[in-house]
Amino acid sequence: YCFGYGMGVFLGSKIEERLALGYIAAQVVVECEYHGIPEELRKAGFGVTSWLGEGKNGPRLIMMVLAKRNRQQEFLKLIDNLCPNAFIIFEEPKNFRGGFWTKNVRP
Repeated sequence: YCFGYGMGVFLGSKIEERLALGYIAAQVVVECEYHGIPEELRKAGFGVTSWLGEGKNGPRLIMMVLAKRNRQQEFLKLIDNLCPNAFIIFEEPKNFRGGFWTKNVRP
């Protein structure tokens, strides 16, 4: 019984990971010298809201990015190319309403 339950959980999580249904919200923090990142992310079809913040060592550009989960790896590659030392936190939004997604949803 335990083996069957464990295999079910394991296989279910692998299937869910492959389907990548839903969305991710990423908070990205970079040094202000990378101020062109929001526009590059928008060109790639990601929803971006950005603002300036203050970090321990000076000003930072903070971005909230919303994307489909199946584009997470594409998003990470783009961020790595634009700013390899970016600090990124991922979350799974349960609900959202309005904004970028009501106008432009790139599959």
